[in-house]
Amino acid sequence: MEFNTQLKNDKKLLQHPYDSSIKPMDTFLIKEAEREFLYLYDNTSLIDGMSSWWSVIHGYNNTFINNALKKQIDKMSHVMFGGLTHEPAINLGVNLNNILSGHFDRFFYCDSGSVAVEVAAKMAFQYYMGKGINNKNKILSFESAYHGDTFMAMSLCDPVNSMHKDFGDILHTNIFSPKPKSGFFEGYRDDHFDTACLLEKYAKNIAAVIIEPIVQGAGGMWFYHPEFLNKLKNMCAYYDILLIFDEIATGFGRTGKMFAFEYSDITPDIICLGKAITGGYMSFAAVGTTRNIMDIICNSNGVGAFMHGPTFMANPLACECANASINLLKKTDLTKTLLGIQKIISDYFAEAAEFPFVKDVRVLGGIGVIETFNNVNVKSLTKKFVQKGVWIRPFKNLIYIMPPYIISEESLKKLCKAVLEGLWEEFSKK
Repeated sequence: MEFNTQLKNDKKLLQHPYDSSIKPMDTFLIKEAEREFLYLYDNTSLIDGMSSWWSVIHGYNNTFINNALKKQIDKMSHVMFGGLTHEPAINLGVNLNNILSGHFDRFFYCDSGSVAVEVAAKMAFQYYMGKGINNKNKILSFESAYHGDTFMAMSLCDPVNSMHKDFGDILHTNIFSPKPKSGFFEGYRDDHFDTACLLEKYAKNIAAVIIEPIVQGAGGMWFYHPEFLNKLKNMCAYYDILLIFDEIATGFGRTGKMFAFEYSDITPDIICLGKAITGGYMSFAAVGTTRNIMDIICNSNGVGAFMHGPTFMANPLACECANASINLLKKTDLTKTLLGIQKIISDYFAEAAEFPFVKDVRVLGGIGVIETFNNVNVKSLTKKFVQKGVWIRPFKNLIYIMPPYIISEESLKKLCKAVLEGLWEEFSKK
């Protein structure tokens, strides 16, 4: 089918994320992808600066992951996980336990990052049921947080400025603390006292605290000081509250360490993993906790089980993609690779700090952020980026990149240059 017809059918039949059916944004039809390149039907290519929303860390069409997937599909593409098990799932448990340094020894597999947050919240609630405590029915989250699009996940996103604020009247009511104020590269300013006051006040009702470690993602791309996490862990332990880390966006190397919590001195009680877990090949997620916590969960109200079970839990294809991706990461010098990416982005984005319309520039590992004073025109700016041969999806007043780890130096420099040029052209005309 001719590609113009395809695009017409796309507009006619498909609803894209965070888009209007009345005045939909333009879409760009991708024919194939290789390494850091997306190839369009008009034979042009785009350097992907988004890793398909943080996930495609090894690049597209990776031979190693392809071969693992092909080998597995000849054995079985899926089998239910209730009462059955299989090697890809077992091997993934071993892999996750190893790269998480043995801190977590019980893993629950699910469909997506948002569902992982649902699972983690349910674990926290059922944990206290298992202890005979039935009034811990709230979770403390943070302003500017983003944890996903399903209902419990939405209830944990910033209640005022998030994309889910309009659902406030029908969501589970939780408790929100001011976000960490000390920047990652600044000195720590004891900015945990507001959280401490809330924990003291509502300790009897809070089952867990959930936070994106080090990097608040879609809520504002804010990088905060690791000491906040150390303080938070101590407070949670004092008040008998579980600590959940949402590492869906930050896990598997994006911040320069395998997991963002490694910048701190502590580990959470529950960890949510997703996005890059399969190298961006398939939707999949995992929730890690400890055997002790899971044993208490399974003692709740005589149920004797954790009450969750997705149909496609532990899908063998997804598990094998995850195993292949982790094996690739083990062969990679993550620190060297991500510091190299960080340096190039920092060198280029330093120029943006001088632009009169730029409020702040932040770079950490494989994440580069330019924050403007005013919201950008997403449609106009995206079109400019495409014309320059790069794919970047800005939102609100944030233009950010998070390229695949395998991106060439030439492509990364072209990507950064396109960001600067596109921004200048967009704002200088106003």
